[in-house]
Amino acid sequence: MSKEMEKARKEYVQRLMWLVNFMKIVLLLIFVSPFFYFFWPSDSKGKVSLVVNKSTNTDTTKYWQPADVQSIKDSALKSSVLYGQDLIAHTSHYLGPNGTMKKISNGMNCQNCHLDAGTKIWGNNYGSVAALYPKFRARSGSIENIYKRINDCMERSLNGQSLDTTSKEMKAIADYINFIGSNISKGKKAEGSGMKDLAFLNRAADVKKGKAVYATLCTSCHNADGQGQKDSTHFDQYKYPPLWGPQSYNDAAGLYRLSNLAKYVKYNMPLGASYNNVILSDEEAWDVAAFINTQARPHKAVPFDWPDITKKPIDHPFGKYADNFSEIQHKYGPYQDIKKAYESLNGKSKK
Repeated sequence: MSKEMEKARKEYVQRLMWLVNFMKIVLLLIFVSPFFYFFWPSDSKGKVSLVVNKSTNTDTTKYWQPADVQSIKDSALKSSVLYGQDLIAHTSHYLGPNGTMKKISNGMNCQNCHLDAGTKIWGNNYGSVAALYPKFRARSGSIENIYKRINDCMERSLNGQSLDTTSKEMKAIADYINFIGSNISKGKKAEGSGMKDLAFLNRAADVKKGKAVYATLCTSCHNADGQGQKDSTHFDQYKYPPLWGPQSYNDAAGLYRLSNLAKYVKYNMPLGASYNNVILSDEEAWDVAAFINTQARPHKAVPFDWPDITKKPIDHPFGKYADNFSEIQHKYGPYQDIKKAYESLNGKSKK
């Protein structure tokens, strides 16, 4: 056999072996791909996303689960509850700038803050609302019913106008919130409801560090300019809401308090995070919250909030205060000394 023929034979064998190995890899990928996509989280766009697990606690049995809407026998109630659910999930469609019912809000949906239509564990959910309202709230200094609570969100988080308490929309939202929390005894707090507490830092939250966290982990959904992304299937709504600017929550909203936003992002952000699948460290959560709440947003004058200033939360960003700490420290921390001062003032722990 000539040298040329021997060389050609070797090249042919090498190519054949390469092809065989390539086919083995293809077959292996075909076999394992269902398992790959089952165990590897993906975002709502179908793209595989890396999620760093820092907790292995996946037990959900002890946490509140919403009452089953489909179990409602009364057809009128069921219709109202389902309408309320839709209003929570698609608020802007009904009540946004181009709303089909009214034009009274900023274009965000209620579930942009109350995740999964207010049902996600520690996702600012409604689990305890039905059981605890009416209740006294120090912010208004009065007993508030569920209608007042809903309208607070309309006027603050949605930077809009209040709903008529006798309207079909208000009734539907209240019916939905009351029904999904109807499995909790009156006066009891549902486990996993609202937002999960987050330990204070031993320093002030750092806006510059938060900016870096935002650039790395938040821009893919909320964009570098913080203006969010519209839903490709619902053009009158946000899939990922604006975090600042004219269409975001105003400075009277609950999330404008640093501790509220920090705990919210810690256990829910970025995409794929949950209380048992956290991605951000505590410091990252506080810092990115500080960065977000430093950005410009609508202002709402609320001169009658906190009539008893000794009851103000320690991270309320605007004075006056019942202590001598600065407005900057109240806004960004550190909070340990302020907490001690309030404990002394009120004779109890204050968060």
